[in-house]
Order: sequence, then structure tokens, then C-alpha cells
Amino acid sequence: MKTINKISFNDIESIPQLIKDFLNHKIEGFEENTFSFDNFKKQIHLKQESFTQDQRKVLFGALEDQLKDLKLSSKQNENLNNLKQPNTFTITTGHQLNLFSGPVFFVYKILQTIKTCTYLKESFPDFNFVPVYWMASEDHDFAEINHFKTDNNYYEINEKSGGPVGRIKINDTFFISEFEKEFKDSVFGTELILMLKEAYKVGNTLTQAIKTLVNRLFSDLGLLIVDGDSKELKKQIKDVFKDELLNFGLHETSKNKVDFLTKRYGKVQVNPREINLFYFSETRDRIEFDGKKYNIVDKNIQFTQEEILNELENNPEKFSPNALMRPVYQEKVLPNLAYIGGNAEIMYWLELKDYFSKINIPFPVLIPRNSMLFLKEKTVTKIEKLELKIEDFFQNFTTITNNKILSNNEIQELLEKKEQILTNNFSELKAIAETTEKSFGNMVKAEEVRQMKSFARMKKRLLHAEKIKQSELLERLENLFLDVHPSKTWQERVYNFSVFFADYGYSWLETCWEEMVVQDSKLIIVAI
Repeated sequence: MKTINKISFNDIESIPQLIKDFLNHKIEGFEENTFSFDNFKKQIHLKQESFTQDQRKVLFGALEDQLKDLKLSSKQNENLNNLKQPNTFTITTGHQLNLFSGPVFFVYKILQTIKTCTYLKESFPDFNFVPVYWMASEDHDFAEINHFKTDNNYYEINEKSGGPVGRIKINDTFFISEFEKEFKDSVFGTELILMLKEAYKVGNTLTQAIKTLVNRLFSDLGLLIVDGDSKELKKQIKDVFKDELLNFGLHETSKNKVDFLTKRYGKVQVNPREINLFYFSETRDRIEFDGKKYNIVDKNIQFTQEEILNELENNPEKFSPNALMRPVYQEKVLPNLAYIGGNAEIMYWLELKDYFSKINIPFPVLIPRNSMLFLKEKTVTKIEKLELKIEDFFQNFTTITNNKILSNNEIQELLEKKEQILTNNFSELKAIAETTEKSFGNMVKAEEVRQMKSFARMKKRLLHAEKIKQSELLERLENLFLDVHPSKTWQERVYNFSVFFADYGYSWLETCWEEMVVQDSKLIIVAI
């Protein structure tokens, strides 16, 4: 495996402008929330001041209980015990409980989280830094997580859903036998199959399955796994949930940021609701307030104000944060310094800055995670033979293709030459026309528009003709694009990690770790 390029997010057309502006300190108020030595130094101080020893005891107790069924490495035990110490902090990433981890970027974000802790320990040797994977076990959209894709197949499970996905028990294991057929002859296929069978045993919950898989992959690197579906942890955030029920705190306080981001970037990633909480019965449903009572949407359940506050006090585990409230919950219960996430995640975190100030929780450093792309050597060779660069595949590829089809085209060159002559002639004619009656000048301008449209039509028709003539080249370009972008999107959002692990095993994980850049947000391209 050989790294052939590391492209800055600033140089990739499809990266949202909001992310680029955030990284380049072009959004006022977020300068201290980007990756830098000084910002982490400030963050350590802020979290030291705000995160109490009692909170550490609760966190340690909750994690000790949650992780008791896993075989922890010495590094994990060390990290767990260090959480009790005032000089220990976490770096966190989070993700859904996708079947067998889902798209491969799940692995990348965890590895970057772990490597960031290593970097910080070198920069701040007097402190300890613990990598954390926060499981989105309370989400209820099972259809988002019940599948994964390899190079050759699509795998899916079918289970009864509606409540928190982490509590769903596995009954449907047909996908395992199909997976075994695909990978039994791969170099590390046996290892993959054993991982799958160990994690997705009948009777395991999806929470247990992901914990088992993640621990198998990352235990030696010291990663700790947190399940937010916890009564003990939710006791720590009852005051925030109470404010949300009574005062619509997040919605009211985030209005200015949401308006600012909407005005500047067109829309926000997630719009806050008046109440950003769900309630657990046999399913997970939104809480709404009609002015008199609190209603559980789609359920025949109502609470008066007194009743819902009593329910929160006695059964906090029945209240669940939505996508915007979950970051607040996370930062409340962890001694956390930074969150590592995808672009969409970072974009909705940015909406929350003012709300964090209101509830006196330090807003973390935000790190848009690295992306990675693994290309076969023969694909790289084909790209080079066509005198293209890997970077071209992350720009407007239609433009790249059209330019390639028309490169050194004599008719195109002649059309552009004649078009320029026409432009110069009309420029001269318009200057003279302005000295006479206005209607004549307007006629000259209209004629220029008409003739320029004719040239545009000729160039468009020429491109169409050349695409027919050079159909073989066009097909090669389109196939190369699909090699780089399977299903016409980024590779990391399509394939499961098994596609790469099957051939390279843990050495593939080591390559990801080694090439990962923690200080910058980049697309890392590796030839295999």
C-alpha cells in the first residue's frame, strides 16, 4: 500500500462551504473551536474547571458496568481507571449502530479519534487523553442502519423496530451465511466471518453486537465505548432536560445562530424543535407541548407539567435526546475536549454554540474527520494513462470529461477563435452605435446576443458529436469515475470495511492509522 496524495478539504469542490469557512476561521465566534495547540490548552482549562470529581465517579461507574461483559485490554483498563483522575480528558466520536459497522468511514473516524489522543499526549504530557466511541443506541430509525454493502453484495437484517435500535435483539442471521460465501476464500476472510458470528449471535442486542465488533477491532488501542441509553448517565442531565421541557431552551437560544447560518449558507443541517426530546414507551416518540399538556406524538400518552417533571425525576432513562440534544448530553457527562465527526455532524454542532454558553458547558473543539480512498494500482495506472490526476475526480467531473473529449479539437479551437473575433467586432460596433439613436444601439446588442447563442449551440452540438465519435474514451472515463466513486458517491460512504480487511487484515488498519492526519482535514488516497 502506498499513499499517493493527501488533498486538503479546501481543494475539493464538493466539501460544503460552511466546513471550509469553519476550518479557515471565516465564521466569527468559532476561532477557538478549531484544531490548534492553543485551543486545546484553553479547552483543558475550561473542562478542568467545569467537570467535577463526582461526575467522574458517575462516569467511571457507568462505564465499568457497561463494559463488564467485554474482554478489555490493559490499555482500556488503564484508560477507564484514568477517567477518575482530574488530569484525564476524552476525545469523542459517535455513530449509529450500523450492521457490521456500515460504511467504512466508521472505522476512519474511530482511528482518527484514537490517533488524536496520541498526538495530544505528546503535546501535553502531564495529561491523559482517552478515545471514546459514543454509540447512538437510542436512535429509532432502523432502516438507516440495518444493512451494509461490499463490492459484490448488499446485506440486510429484518427485525421488529420502532423503539431504540440498540435494544433490538437479533433473530435474523441469514446474512451471515451469505457473507460467509463471499469471503470464505479471502486471505483474512475467516477472521471476518468469526467477527461477524461473534458479534451477531442470536439473542444479542444491536448494542451488544457493535460493542463486541468495535472492541475486537480497537481494544488494543485503548478505545472506550459509551452507551448513552443509561439511567445513571441521564441523571446527570436532568436539569437540562427540565429546562428543555419548561422553557424550550435549545430552540430559543439557538435561534440567532440558526438564522445566521441559514442566511449565509442557505440552510442548516438540522432545525431545532421546540422540545428536542423523545419519550420511550414501547417505541421512541417525540414530545410536543400544546400549551396545556405534554403529548407523546403518535401515542395516546399525555402528561401535565407536574406529571412530566415527576416522570423525568424518577425515570430519566425514559427521556431521549434528539440529534441536536445528543451533543449536549455527551458533553455534560464526559470530560470531553473535542468531537470528531463527518461534515454533516460538524454543521449541526455549529448551531449549538450559544446554547452551550447558556447552560455553562464548554463548547468543544470540532474536527471534521479525514476521508480515505483506497484505489487499485491498475485504476491509478489507467488514470495516469489518460493524463488525468486523482484530484480531477473530486472536481466537476462533467467539465473534466468534456475538456478531455474536446482536447486538441481543431473545430473547437476554430469556433473559439471565430467567437473571439465576433466578440471584438461587436465591442467595436457597440461603441460606435452608442453615438447614434438608442434603438439602433439596442438592436446591435440584441444581434450580439443572438449570434453568441448560435456559437453556444454549435459548441454544444460539437460536444455531442464528439461524444458519439469518441464513445470508447467516454466509456473509459465513466468507468474510471465509478471505480473512484462507486454508486456515484465517495467510496467510504458505500463499502463496508470488510472489502479492505478481507485482503489486508489488521495491516490495513495500521495503514489507515499511519496515514491519518490529525491536525488537518484531508482526503487521503492510497494505492493498493
